[in-house]
Amino acid sequence: MIQNLSSYWIFYTVANAGNISKAARELYISQPAISKCIQKLEEGLECKLFSRSSRGVVLTDEGTLLYSHVKDAFETLSLGEDRLKRSIELGVGRLQIGVSAALCRHMLLPCLKEFIRLNPYVRISINCQSTNETLRLIEENRIDIGLIGRPATLRGIHFQHLSDIEATFVASADYIRNLKKRGVPEDEILENATLMLLDKNNMSRLCIDDYLQRNQISTAEAIDISNMDLLIDFARIGVGVACVIRSFVQKELSNGTLVEIPPPVPIPCREVGFAWRENSGHSRSLQAFIRFYMNYMAADKENGGEKEDL
Repeated sequence: MIQNLSSYWIFYTVANAGNISKAARELYISQPAISKCIQKLEEGLECKLFSRSSRGVVLTDEGTLLYSHVKDAFETLSLGEDRLKRSIELGVGRLQIGVSAALCRHMLLPCLKEFIRLNPYVRISINCQSTNETLRLIEENRIDIGLIGRPATLRGIHFQHLSDIEATFVASADYIRNLKKRGVPEDEILENATLMLLDKNNMSRLCIDDYLQRNQISTAEAIDISNMDLLIDFARIGVGVACVIRSFVQKELSNGTLVEIPPPVPIPCREVGFAWRENSGHSRSLQAFIRFYMNYMAADKENGGEKEDL
C-alpha cells in the first residue's frame, strides 16, 4: 500500500463530510493539516482526488473510484471490530481438544453437553488420537488442551491431575469357562489366554508391556486392538482376555457381562488429567473450559461419582 491508513481515513472523512472544515472538527485536527495530507496523497497517487466548489470539496472521477474501495475497506474493518466486540461479550471462541477415543467417551463427553449449554458460542473441535500424538500437537500449538494419561516426562507442559485410572483384565464368563474346561487353572488364565491389548503406539500399552515384563508374565498369544471400546466389545463376545480400564467397564462387571481376572500383581494406577502449554497466553475459551471442568469434577466427587449423565 503506497499510503498509510491514516491518510486514507482522512480522505474518507473529507469525502463523507464534503467540507474540509467539517472534517477537521470530526477528526480534531487543523484544516491546514488535512489539506497537506490530501495534497500528499494526491502526489503519491499522481491524480487529483477533490475539486473545490462553493460549498466545499467534491470528488473527482479518480477520487470517486478510490472512495468506493476505501469505503468498502473501512466498512469491513468496522464490521470486524463489531464482531470481535460481540465475540468478547458473548464469550465466542474456539477450543481445540486432543484426547484418546476411550478418554473422550468415558471422561470428556459426559461433561461437554453441560459446558456447551453454558457456553453456546464456543466452537469445539475434538482431535482423537493417542496421548503421544496429543502431546505433540500441544507442543506445536495446534491444539489448546489435551486430556491424557500422564507421561513420564513433561517439557513445557502443565499437567492438571483429575483422577487415577487402574487397568485390569476382563473376559466373558463363557471364555473363562472354556479355559477351565481345557484344564487351565484360574491363576494361569493370563498365561494361556488370547490376550487383547491396545496397539503398540499407545501409552497405555507401553505401561502394560512394562508391567508384564517386570513381573515376568508371559502370554500365549496377543492381539493388538486399535481402541479401548473395541477391546471391551471383543472381550464381551468371547474373543479373549482384554486389558481395559476398570472404571470403563463397571456396568459390564456389575451385570456379569464381563468377569474380572485379578492380576497376579496389582497393576499400578495411572494419572489422568488435562495438559496445556506453560508460559503462553490462554484464550478465554480455554480458561472457561478449565474452570468448568475442575468444578464439574469437584461436584462429581462430592456426589460420590454418581453425577447424572448430562
